[in-house]
Amino acid sequence: MFTIEHEFDATVITLVDEGEAPLLEDVTINSFAECVTLEQYDPRTDRVQTVTLSPEQLRDLAAALDLPEGVYRLREVPPK
Repeated sequence: MFTIEHEFDATVITLVDEGEAPLLEDVTINSFAECVTLEQYDPRTDRVQTVTLSPEQLRDLAAALDLPEGVYRLREVPPK
């Protein structure tokens, strides 16, 4: 399950684990104009862990989900 909320300066997506137990903590994705952050509470450290991605890293991640093992570089193709 997931939720999507539009706030003043970001779009916030929350991913809720509904799989087999033991369940993992929710993941919150904050999409800003300049970056995307992924946050998840870590019960071992009692802290929220944050990963920040640039728009280019997010684009590469989205492309990588559908590609086989290898090394890639995405290039923009000029319109014809």
